[in-house]
Amino acid sequence: MMPLSRVNQYLIYAIGILILTLGITLTIQSELGSSPFDALLVGLSLNVGLTVGSWEIIIALVMIFFNSLLQKQKPEYLGLVTALITGFCIDFWLLLLRTWVAPDLLFFKFLCFGCGLIVAGIGTALYLQTNFAPIPIDRLTLSLKKITRTNIFFARTLINIVFLFMAFIFNGPIGIGTALSVCFSGAILNVFMPCIGKMIEKLRSSEPGSNEVNGNHSARQ
Repeated sequence: MMPLSRVNQYLIYAIGILILTLGITLTIQSELGSSPFDALLVGLSLNVGLTVGSWEIIIALVMIFFNSLLQKQKPEYLGLVTALITGFCIDFWLLLLRTWVAPDLLFFKFLCFGCGLIVAGIGTALYLQTNFAPIPIDRLTLSLKKITRTNIFFARTLINIVFLFMAFIFNGPIGIGTALSVCFSGAILNVFMPCIGKMIEKLRSSEPGSNEVNGNHSARQ
């Protein structure tokens, strides 16, 4: 299977991160409770200091070393690049949407949260398909999926439970949205990964030179 061209890889990667962080921001702005990881970030920001994006970067650095121990290999420092971009984008969206997206009615809060959950799942699936520097928490999800020989839903749910406990300790915004995130974020990612994977595969096949490579590959078979 031919890899994406560098231009398309970086473009899809950037779009994925922008969509992911927009989804994260929408769930935070809903005030129904964020995902366990994001609730931890907000809790640390409110009770310790620094911005939500800054804590994204700090915790990502810790998780890079944890992933390294888990996989018994060198730390994947490239993942810190993704964490830096993600942290910056989260702070950007929070600043931009702070006054624009502030639902008051319960219906609109749920609508905001639901949209955020789906948008974040799409963004995550998009940038993961590029195989370029996953966010450490997503790398951990993929590692646990492989180690436990299960699926993304199980791995992500297990991680969410751990971060839920940590978010509780730091008084993060835990609510019904947090429970919904624990129950459905892994399932949403599990749905979008193969769908977006097919879209990426079509993009690969449409790139210049792909037909020639596929033809050579078929001839060797």
